[in-house]
Amino acid sequence: MEVKVYSVEGRILIGHDRKPEWRKFKVYVRALKPEHALERVYSELGSRHKLKRAHIKVESIVEAPLEGVEDTRIIKLANLEKIVR
Repeated sequence: MEVKVYSVEGRILIGHDRKPEWRKFKVYVRALKPEHALERVYSELGSRHKLKRAHIKVESIVEAPLEGVEDTRIIKLANLEKIVR
């Protein structure tokens, strides 16, 4: 299987205990399948913003061409020929 880059868009609930506000997000992740990309987004956003899965609403998961990716980390990982441990 080949690792692909996915663009995941949706909304997250910020300030759920004080003033709840839904904000848009767009994240690029590398994964084998769209299901794996979804799990990665739940993990990253949940840990970064202390959110539960119920506070993350994913609206679309689309395979993104590498030319349209804005995240330099994703571009560098995609251009690697091999990983040395």
